[in-house]
Amino acid sequence: MTTISSKDFIDSIAESLQYISYTHPRDFVRAMTRAYEQEKNRAAKDAMAQILINSRMAAMGQRPICQDTGIVTVFLQIGMECRFDTNTPIQELVDEGVRRAYTNKENPLRASVVADPAGARLNTKDNTPAVIYTELVAGSSVDIRIAAKGGGSENKSHFTTLNPGDSIVDWVVRTVPTMGAGWCPPGILGIGIGGTVDKAMVLAKESLMAPIDIQELQEKGPENRVEELRLEIYEKVNALGIGAQGLGGLTTALDVKILDYPTHAASLPVAIIPNCAATRHIHFTLDGSGPAHFTPPRIEDWPTIEWDMGDSVKRVQLDGISKEEIASWKPGETLLLNGTILTGRDAAHRRIQSLLNEGKPLPDGVDFNGKFIYYVGPVDPIKGEAVGPAGPTTSTRMDKYTDMMLEETGLIGMIGKSERGDKTIASIKEHGAVYLMAVGGAAYLVSKAIKKSRIVAFADLGMEAIYEFEVEDMPVTVAVDSQGESVHKTGPATWSQKIRDYRSRN
Repeated sequence: MTTISSKDFIDSIAESLQYISYTHPRDFVRAMTRAYEQEKNRAAKDAMAQILINSRMAAMGQRPICQDTGIVTVFLQIGMECRFDTNTPIQELVDEGVRRAYTNKENPLRASVVADPAGARLNTKDNTPAVIYTELVAGSSVDIRIAAKGGGSENKSHFTTLNPGDSIVDWVVRTVPTMGAGWCPPGILGIGIGGTVDKAMVLAKESLMAPIDIQELQEKGPENRVEELRLEIYEKVNALGIGAQGLGGLTTALDVKILDYPTHAASLPVAIIPNCAATRHIHFTLDGSGPAHFTPPRIEDWPTIEWDMGDSVKRVQLDGISKEEIASWKPGETLLLNGTILTGRDAAHRRIQSLLNEGKPLPDGVDFNGKFIYYVGPVDPIKGEAVGPAGPTTSTRMDKYTDMMLEETGLIGMIGKSERGDKTIASIKEHGAVYLMAVGGAAYLVSKAIKKSRIVAFADLGMEAIYEFEVEDMPVTVAVDSQGESVHKTGPATWSQKIRDYRSRN
């Protein structure tokens, strides 16, 4: 009988979460590098360059890859010949590890978990509780697979129950474009097939814990139906031309992972869950001999990339900017932002809406007139940082507030990630405003452009408070110009056609 120390268990959970907050799996770095080297679309290649540079910076600085440090999911396989040296429930042991990881003063991680999800949605302050799946298995050790899953990719999950004779591939290929760019491609698609509704979803999540090996599978060839599906879906999803950050390009999925399970004869449950460009997971085992140890990253594990922004880069000063200048910006153009911007996410927008509906003024220091808003919830700063990692959140969630912000506050520009809806694009055009895209998955890199930061309103909202940032050369791409042209529409359309043309010639 193996005795597992509760201290070793908690310490290992805490250390693993710290480790994956700033260290990409090596297989992910290799796959992203391969995609970067093969990419032909300049905008997508630039986005992947930022992701890889950010990855290396985060690992060396031991600061989060992404500001959204995720909700924790743990798959536990506990050997039947194991016992713990405590009567404390597994949930409490895991949560204590999560709590220590997310409140670590050397590298605090963003607390994103809210309790009472259908009500007050109050932040739990320490990112607990974790979501845990426990299985008792043969053996004398505890196998732990742990992940920190960002909300942007988690929100793009889908489920369906197909008829037994329906095509899984067709459903996936139809579904992926509806996911938009909020899951920060290129990433990994996890697919669960069979079981029941809940089992299929768990299978999809669990499949994302496996290493990237699609190139090896292509070389050796498929040996079963699941491997055939992986290859077919991988080829057809990438042929969609969605590309990095939805800008259009050759690589949308770095890999497709599938787990299946027997199901009812009348059913074909299928789930899809994407992993984003901040893929964070790790696998380790406890055998009673002590806590798990994790090999420190080496700079040699990352490619040497010098980000060349090209000749089209334009440096702009936001303070006092006019709509006439904004109107000169072209879709896909790279800008370096300088000056003052305000931030705001879902909770801040809801409060602004309430104040405006009640005829009340906005708080002192919150003046959006002629300003830009950045959709972000940053990590707390340490060691002289102006702000912690501060990458963009999914802009689509703010679509329902855009008319209000443009009409009633004088806002003229927005910064975030992913596409905007048709109504929002129409509103941007009507008001002569603009929407800029920062790269999701490059949060630490972006934070280096933020030279000063202060909370100006709604401090009780934590990371969802309104901040004022002073930025220097913050890199963004014009995603929707003042005439309503969206690169998230034109980019994938152009590149899917280029891929079709290339394949037809070859």
